[in-house]
Amino acid sequence: MKLRIGLIGLGEAWQTRHRPALRMLHDRFDVRAIFTSVGKLGENCAREFQADVVDGYRALVSRCDIDAVMVLHRTWHGWLPMLAASEAGKAIYWAGNLDLDPVKDEHVRLAIERSGVAFMAEFPRRLAPATLRLRELIATRLGPPRLLFCHRRIQTDDHLRTPHANHERSEFIELIDWCRYVVNREPVSVTSTSCGKYPETHYRCLSLAFPENSQGSAVAAQISCGNYIRSTWHEAVSFRPPSAMQICCERGVAFVDLPANLVWFDDAGRHLESLETELPVGEQLLRQFHRTVTSLIRNMSDLNDAYRAAAIYAAAIQSEQEGRRITV
Repeated sequence: MKLRIGLIGLGEAWQTRHRPALRMLHDRFDVRAIFTSVGKLGENCAREFQADVVDGYRALVSRCDIDAVMVLHRTWHGWLPMLAASEAGKAIYWAGNLDLDPVKDEHVRLAIERSGVAFMAEFPRRLAPATLRLRELIATRLGPPRLLFCHRRIQTDDHLRTPHANHERSEFIELIDWCRYVVNREPVSVTSTSCGKYPETHYRCLSLAFPENSQGSAVAAQISCGNYIRSTWHEAVSFRPPSAMQICCERGVAFVDLPANLVWFDDAGRHLESLETELPVGEQLLRQFHRTVTSLIRNMSDLNDAYRAAAIYAAAIQSEQEGRRITV
């Protein structure tokens, strides 16, 4: 089945992730209409995919030749395009940032659930080739995880494009989800500390506690994120990668550089893997979205996972304010 889709917004990942994936999966997706605030970019995209440029997101979602809507950039419209799509009965692919407030934005989740439409949130770290390979290694060579360390440095260019507080929350929500995905269970508590104040410098570190179960021992995950290198320190900004992930398991340890590289160690020594030839993240995501829409079984796990991660982050902020560990 070929899905007829409409695009709302063409975000930062359009050229590197979504455009190549849509071109490669032309047998599964047919771009019919585009709405974006960047006129020239929209015209070029419409010309490439032989689609129409429309004047607003409501005009796009109301078209009868649209089966699904891909929201690729969250603009000042906020959640309105997604709510309009659900009201119109269109399947939704959400690739805007995951800046969710689990309380204030609860009406969005309820609206999507009640609409009955298929929904998928974009979690690119989940389907990165290095993540998929890590899950294989955990099941075969490395054993269950014991400790996870995830760090993300927000670079100057990043928060020039997005308000810092919102970007930080979105980053934490996705990193929390990644840890839940790798550990494959739910955390029971969180604690958090922070220092500094935007725009000069800011850093936050939170710790998740996962309980012991039949699959393995208790797991601790430490997640940190911040902007702490001045933009004027040009060489320092590029001296080390802005993100790092380490996973200590029962029988070894892995160092992950998303999306496609990892080095892991066990009793046999060092193993270096480059997965650049694997299916790109964008194609993995859109293939999954196609299955989500065409499947007879409705799966809302992505939406619930996004809200669950947002609730954990909200509990981390509460931990900072009250100076204690919060049960989640």
